Amino acid sequence: MEQVLLHCCCAPCSAPIIEWMCNNEVEPILFFFNPNIYPQEEYLKRKEECMSYAKSLGLKFIDGDYDHKSWLEKIKGLETEPERGRRCCQCFSIRLEATAILTSELQIKKFSTTLLGSRWKSREQILDAGLGAISLVNNVLFWDKDWRKGGLTERRKILLQENDFYNQQYCGCEFSIRK
Repeated sequence: MEQVLLHCCCAPCSAPIIEWMCNNEVEPILFFFNPNIYPQEEYLKRKEECMSYAKSLGLKFIDGDYDHKSWLEKIKGLETEPERGRRCCQCFSIRLEATAILTSELQIKKFSTTLLGSRWKSREQILDAGLGAISLVNNVLFWDKDWRKGGLTERRKILLQENDFYNQQYCGCEFSIRK
């Protein structure tokens, strides 16, 4: 069975992708690295839910560092950018670069991200970030599967209800909170 490091943003977005992988001879190793999430209580809620889901399936879960202050420094000057703007590009790069590096360290051949399943995010921006991330490491591929297709968006809704997942109303950073 092929292993893939799967960057996970939250349990609702991760569940249908994890299910697809497990049903298709792919062993996902979950990596929760989301220093963009604010406030810390929100981060912990999303992380705990994702970790609990992984445990229920017997999957390996890797907890990335939560350093929101460092994330803020890296996106400085982009705070007023709109959703799908340059701030999002930088945020995707931060997270996928860390994922690519960990993929290499674990000697896994490829990684993907649940961000590619989100209908609220720009697929093009995520693809650019993934391709930029693999340029930092050797012998690692970015699996750019379109997780929005093949019934996975509909499956997300079903798994959300079946698992009674917390369904957040914003991407995570304080600049995306709808007032």
